[in-house]
Amino acid sequence: MTDRPAILVRTGIELAARTARGLGAWSWRRGLGRMLSMSAVTAGLSVASIGTMAADAVGQTSDLNAPASEFNEDLPTELQGVDIVEHLNERLPLDLEFVDEDGEPVRLGDIIDGSRPAVLQLGYYRCPMLCDLVLNAAMEGLNGVEDLSAGTDFDVVSVSVNPEEGPELAILKKKGYLLDYDRPGASRGFHFLTGPAENSKALADAVGFGYARQDDGEFAHAAAIFIITPDGRVSRYLYGVDFDPKTLRFAIMEGGEGRIGSTLERFILWCHVYDPESGSYQLFAFRVMQLGGVATLFVMVVGLGLLWMRERGSRSVPTAEAVAPAGSGVPGEGG
Repeated sequence: MTDRPAILVRTGIELAARTARGLGAWSWRRGLGRMLSMSAVTAGLSVASIGTMAADAVGQTSDLNAPASEFNEDLPTELQGVDIVEHLNERLPLDLEFVDEDGEPVRLGDIIDGSRPAVLQLGYYRCPMLCDLVLNAAMEGLNGVEDLSAGTDFDVVSVSVNPEEGPELAILKKKGYLLDYDRPGASRGFHFLTGPAENSKALADAVGFGYARQDDGEFAHAAAIFIITPDGRVSRYLYGVDFDPKTLRFAIMEGGEGRIGSTLERFILWCHVYDPESGSYQLFAFRVMQLGGVATLFVMVVGLGLLWMRERGSRSVPTAEAVAPAGSGVPGEGG
């Protein structure tokens, strides 16, 4: 379960998005919304930072690690239940049916079919701010992962939680992101899905993605993407609106469970471990120590082996007395 500082950060981000709607949505189509919305986001992120520092300041209080449900009691009504509760290793309901960007029915299991991992994003396509921030950041990060490509090594799955949205919006989203992610075969790895509310809710519940519809018809939700294994289990949660290519690369490789990446790349991943505090993969000192121990043992075994072979070889060399013929003597001696 997520801790209170993380909840405060995500709440601040969501408040930034809601402020952006209030300040910038009216002028979005007039070209001014970006400037207003980004100012609002900056303010919201500042609030999130203050919230985190406040939570850290009371880090020794008994309610710091309270369950999310308890903390939600302190939230505004419109943000009740808006949270992410991690369900690591939980299997997704792959029999859920959606509609793809071409208007064709598709099962989630037809996409996550055991062949490669997936990057899953939940939101909605008319979202005025936060969903685009998350997807844009994910695409920027994936563009920086040069040795892994969507459609070949992994899939990108975006699911709308708004039942009023359909394939006409999904296809526009897909085309827009394909222009940004211009790689061969990427189209077969991009999936933008819509469907009935009960199906998107079931998927959201499986990954622990809480959201709430507001009075104005918009949805309040947190900012995160989810790494899914080829057989449909939740492998990793990546939070925020900034995804480092290195972190994405390791997370996708980890989610691939050895099915993608070269032997060297998998070895490098083995030497790293995910740090939830920093939201990135860090060099694992214990693994380095293990490697150092193995290397030391190898050098010792090789060294002892060489000494043993050298000693054995010296013992097997015959001496002059041993090779002299029996009864032979030194010339000039004897009578």
